[in-house]
Amino acid sequence: MKGGGDRVNTIIEFKNVTKEYRVGDHTLRAVDGVSFNVEGGELALLLGASGAGKSTILNLLGGMDYATGGEIIVNGQKITGLDDNALTDYRAKNVGFVFQFYNLIPTLTALENVGLSRDIVKNPLPALDALAMVGLADHADKFPAQLSGGEQQRVAIARAVAKNPALLLCDEPTGALDSETGSAVFNMLRELSGEHGKTVVIVTHNEEFTQYADRIIRIRNGKNVTA
Repeated sequence: MKGGGDRVNTIIEFKNVTKEYRVGDHTLRAVDGVSFNVEGGELALLLGASGAGKSTILNLLGGMDYATGGEIIVNGQKITGLDDNALTDYRAKNVGFVFQFYNLIPTLTALENVGLSRDIVKNPLPALDALAMVGLADHADKFPAQLSGGEQQRVAIARAVAKNPALLLCDEPTGALDSETGSAVFNMLRELSGEHGKTVVIVTHNEEFTQYADRIIRIRNGKNVTA
């Protein structure tokens, strides 16, 4: 595990975090007292079955939802308690998102798709450099329809990386891919973490991918069973 628990290098602090939803007359606790840390440059897995609360935790980390209780600190900034405007600023400056579906604009080339995210941050990476980091510099002028599913997902990852974020959050990034292509994408995320120092958090239900992780956070029924 990278960082050896060095507090100075801690990028994520999740402290007894809860998230509750009202469903009719009942309260559903989707996240129930979860605590964990992630160090800078680690690849961490949020691992568990469907409905365990993994994506809710990712949404809380990404500033797309509000915690009901506890503290979330990312890159030294406490994000619990921020208002909508402050969370928007936090997401823009600190977080790159990768989802199961690529959400590429079909009428733009790979390079143009990657370049879109650069317009919202002050210190972006050059789009071609981001494509090179995912091994697609020679596909810069291709449109999404000319790329395989794995290549499209790599373009989506490059788009997130081009923001030069402190944190790369991936929600089932291989869910739409076959197992061989999914392994290739995980290998590439491993390289982004290990060789380029990106802190990567990935939601997955697939035990196969634990081999790529520096840290495994198992979630069951909204609680972490190991961290």
